Amino acid sequence: MKPSIATKLEQLRLRLEDLTRLLSAQEATADMEQYRKLSREHSEITPVVGLYQAYRKTEEDIRQAAEMASDPDLRDLAEADLRQGKDELARIEQELQRRLLPTDPNDDRNIYLEIRAGIGGDESGLFAGELFRMYSRYAERNRWQVEVVSQSFSEAGGFKEVIARIIGHGAYSKLKFESGGHRVQRVPATETQGRIHTSACTIAVMPEASEISEVVLNPAELRIDTYRASGAGGQHINKTDSAVRITHLPSGIVVECQDDRSQHKNKAQALSVLAARIKDRQLRERAAKEAATRKSLIGSGDRSERIRTYNFPQGRVTDHRINLTLYKVEAIMDGDLFELVDTLAAEHQTELLAALAEEA
Repeated sequence: MKPSIATKLEQLRLRLEDLTRLLSAQEATADMEQYRKLSREHSEITPVVGLYQAYRKTEEDIRQAAEMASDPDLRDLAEADLRQGKDELARIEQELQRRLLPTDPNDDRNIYLEIRAGIGGDESGLFAGELFRMYSRYAERNRWQVEVVSQSFSEAGGFKEVIARIIGHGAYSKLKFESGGHRVQRVPATETQGRIHTSACTIAVMPEASEISEVVLNPAELRIDTYRASGAGGQHINKTDSAVRITHLPSGIVVECQDDRSQHKNKAQALSVLAARIKDRQLRERAAKEAATRKSLIGSGDRSERIRTYNFPQGRVTDHRINLTLYKVEAIMDGDLFELVDTLAAEHQTELLAALAEEA
């Protein structure tokens, strides 16, 4: 075991002793919020320290077996114990490394999903609509809720842009690797000569800020405009200025919301989306700095980065970041993203483990 990992584990063992003492103190429940916080930390650390103690015991068992091996009468038994002990030690060390991996504080959060049509004209808009259905079906399979925040329809169907809030425990942890460029290859319904066309959409997945206060929005830096909302094709014209457009002047980020008839609700929703976009920009800037020293296996998540291709004539979906190809495009477009999502998460964990192993 590397000294840096051993030091971390020893620090956790001492911290667990402190937490046990604090939680058993007579005045521990005087501050219930602090008590709950300490209890959560205690429950998180306990299994790691338990593994660490098992590691140290296994080390001692190996030492004793090595001493026994010097006795000719016990050599065979001792060597068997040594092999078993070394295998167990390797298993425990691998599990300890996994549990020491840094956790993303945003993993449990709801998300804002933004899908924008890109190159490809009408076909791109149709693909944007299909991608939105794909993620909506995946959300249904996970028993999550989907709320459309804003949508702009394309003339041939589908969307020019759609923004949705997906509400569900762990939504960000499952979908955070979906940000980037998604490309489709197929023969459009309007193509008379059977030629395959390529179109693309960009997707942004942003963790919802737990509170708008988490991102400081200075009113002096916001320009808020109101206007009359209209439905698809100009129908259902709203007779009041209920639609809201908010411009964040320092960053140039613009958010529009018009789906609700209440200006107050549209403004609150727009502020929430704006906070998520600013938080997302901050996260990406931080990730870019980290990537300067070590590039993530699953890509930077940059909006312009082509991450996945959906090839309908061949029935395949390819994720270019991890060189994974699955021949079930129809099932995936129907929301069966589990294999893709799980493989991306596993690759990310592998990269984190490699980074941990490189520490001095």
